[in-house]
Amino acid sequence: MKKLLMATALTAVTATTAFAGGHGKEVKLGIILGFTGPLESLAQQMAGGAEAAIEEVTASGMLLDAAKVTGVRADSTCIDAAAATAAAERLVTSDKVDGIMGADCSGVTGAILSNVALANGTVMISPSATSPGLSTAEDNGLFFRTAPSDARQGVVMTDVLLEEGINEVALTYTNNDYGKGLADAFQTAFEAAGGTVTISAAHEDGKADYSAEVGALASAGGDRLVVAGYVDQGGSGIVRAALDSGAFDTFHFPDGMISDALVENFGSEIDGSTGQNPGTDSPGAMKYAELIGDKFNPTSPFSAESYDAAALIMLAMQAADSKDPSDYKNHVMNVANAPGIEIFPGELGKALELIKAGEEIDYVGASAVELIGPGESAGNYRQVTFEGGELKVVQYR
Repeated sequence: MKKLLMATALTAVTATTAFAGGHGKEVKLGIILGFTGPLESLAQQMAGGAEAAIEEVTASGMLLDAAKVTGVRADSTCIDAAAATAAAERLVTSDKVDGIMGADCSGVTGAILSNVALANGTVMISPSATSPGLSTAEDNGLFFRTAPSDARQGVVMTDVLLEEGINEVALTYTNNDYGKGLADAFQTAFEAAGGTVTISAAHEDGKADYSAEVGALASAGGDRLVVAGYVDQGGSGIVRAALDSGAFDTFHFPDGMISDALVENFGSEIDGSTGQNPGTDSPGAMKYAELIGDKFNPTSPFSAESYDAAALIMLAMQAADSKDPSDYKNHVMNVANAPGIEIFPGELGKALELIKAGEEIDYVGASAVELIGPGESAGNYRQVTFEGGELKVVQYR
């Protein structure tokens, strides 16, 4: 319900501060991603997705009192929890953002949630933090994600490998919340389905030489090496050491490794390898590609999910008739799910108008959004293979 302010108070409010119902001439969204660090090759396309949604909503003039939406970038680094927390704190206390699109990697996302979002009552929607541990994290209804949990990815990885006839694998993972959570989810699913994990070994990012790690993996053996790492960090270091030593010549790559940078780094050297990352061939994905055009690669991992994360924050604000997180957090699930009129990329202005008219919407978005359980994506995956030095899409799951 709208909060009514006394007329005398309104005279003291400037054009950029809150109006009735938590309205304002400006809405600010924090965009906190790893612009430096092991996912920096993905961050620009992710930020581009969020900023495309912001530009679309601002151009429509339909959000709250025709508010202008401004995106404020901050660097999560992906791996430094202290730096990410400080960056998020600046977004909330200095930049006065009304919500956060991010963060990206699971460890820094959890740190920001517990240290900043909870303390300040700030809504966060992550497009890419996939650790299963985030499903049960204390969040006071403030945290959502448009990427599925790695509990789901572990099952998809299992299905892909077994269908490829790969029954025995060695597994290495980056030594953090993301890597450990994904490794555990995969090993549990793979072994339950009859597969064998010969070794599950952590690797540290930032090393110059991974020959010792690869030596241990090679000694354990396996038909394929699963690399649950980061493409701009130790994951690629592991792959290079494995190729140079001849220990493995094919790999399986989860979402943290799928990037244009992977093909640029290795070309045809990884032909025959497989992988998957969140993605869909839904009508929304095609509409998103049309919307973005040649501004950047709209199929880059988590770009579509970033557009959707930003869109959901703004649509929830409209549904609450307020940019106050304590008001609009309760509307995120409603605008994301049926029943209602389906909304796709390029239709955010239409969605805002429908909400204002009292109509229900079902935001499908660029990634076929369906939020379940504690506010996370049900999950769709793009299965890929590498042939002729190129990444090729095999199917969607």
